[in-house]
Amino acid sequence: MTNRFGGRFSPKGSAQAPSPPSSRKEAPPPNAFAGQRPHRARGRTNMLFFAPTPLLFTAFTAGPVGLAVDLCAFGLLMLAAWLTREGLTAQDAYDARKVSRRPAIPRKLFGSGLMAAGLALASFAPDASLLNPVIIGALGFGLHLFSFGLDPMKDKGMEGIDTFQQDRVAKAVTEAEQYLSAMSDAIIRAGDRTLVDRVARFQATARTMFRTIEDDPRDLTGARKYLSVYLLGARDATSKFADIYGRNGDAVARSDFEQLLDDLERTFTARTEKMLEGDRSDLDIEIEVLRERLEREGVHHPKSANQ
Repeated sequence: MTNRFGGRFSPKGSAQAPSPPSSRKEAPPPNAFAGQRPHRARGRTNMLFFAPTPLLFTAFTAGPVGLAVDLCAFGLLMLAAWLTREGLTAQDAYDARKVSRRPAIPRKLFGSGLMAAGLALASFAPDASLLNPVIIGALGFGLHLFSFGLDPMKDKGMEGIDTFQQDRVAKAVTEAEQYLSAMSDAIIRAGDRTLVDRVARFQATARTMFRTIEDDPRDLTGARKYLSVYLLGARDATSKFADIYGRNGDAVARSDFEQLLDDLERTFTARTEKMLEGDRSDLDIEIEVLRERLEREGVHHPKSANQ
């Protein structure tokens, strides 16, 4: 709660000096863009969707064979653009995590192949040599790989991790991300940019917990209700609030909703800190056990030797 300043020069103030500010420093609010990266080469992938457009005009000015060839080439190039965009999105998700599996489907590689096929088909002419489409297709394949690169071909940070537990974490995090995405879609209906940013701040806090669980899948058991029950309730509350606030701009409903986000943010932050403290405790135990084993082998820690 905020307090009215009561100094001697304030309206309706008294001569009593204001109380000194508290020395306790509050933690800064989480940054809604923490951990976020710009989408990789998104502008170039958008251009790939516009590049095949001339084929739609040339298709209907040629004969039946030209129509079929141009339409097939257009479809292949559009599919190549879509696969490339999905491949870049998958690579962004791969790079954002410390522990991640490689994409199951090499979308960018398949996109390069479809790009080569589409360009070769678009340059095909019945009276010309077949060497021309082959050369153009090969150039398209190479330039596509040079521009967008290969897909991640190996798992990252998976050494010594139980894959079954990692799969459980991935499934839980995917479901939780769907709840966060639904919150973003719902709060837009409220028509208030401040509330959109406030929800984004809470989402940044929740994603910090996601990354912590991905780093140590053992934390999933204690945090499952946060990823399911709490986020499900937050999604439903956001949807209902957006409908109410979008109709009449209820100030009381807005205050209650912001208080709910504050409570959720504190709860998620406290749970994440507890998980990190548990990880540090486990590390201290492992270090102490290792030191005892080394001492039994006659290798003394420098600190112990001085004692």
